[in-house]
Amino acid sequence: MNLEQRINEDMKAAMKSGEKEKLVAIRSIRAAILDFQKSGTGAELNEEAEMQILKSAAKKRRDSIEMYAQGGRDDLLAQEQLELEVIEGYLPAMMNEGQIREILMKIIQDTNAEGMKDMGKVMGVAMKEFKGKADGGEVNRIAKEILGSE
Repeated sequence: MNLEQRINEDMKAAMKSGEKEKLVAIRSIRAAILDFQKSGTGAELNEEAEMQILKSAAKKRRDSIEMYAQGGRDDLLAQEQLELEVIEGYLPAMMNEGQIREILMKIIQDTNAEGMKDMGKVMGVAMKEFKGKADGGEVNRIAKEILGSE
């Protein structure tokens, strides 16, 4: 079952069970998928495109959560957090810090990186390796931590 079919099934289930907040989140994902399909680029809605749509939606929610937290808007913050949870339910599980650190250590060893001057070389390889499996900001933070200590 592809993402679009799964979204439609989950939307029906949310309507039947009366989960209004979840329904809003699911509809926003569905709208993003429809926007992609009607964009006129001729791009196919494949697994990679689906993941990009979901990651983009999740990033928007994280940014909104941060802004609402700073502005003290707890009412809007709760809704965004719920939407983020729903969106993350469709994304594959992300790697934890230990897994990221382990792979980064191997990349650093393979590229013969010797400190912060080799950060670009490490991140180039790392982002290909972690694509869709880890948050880029988290990878960057850990890489800086490791390379800064060498």
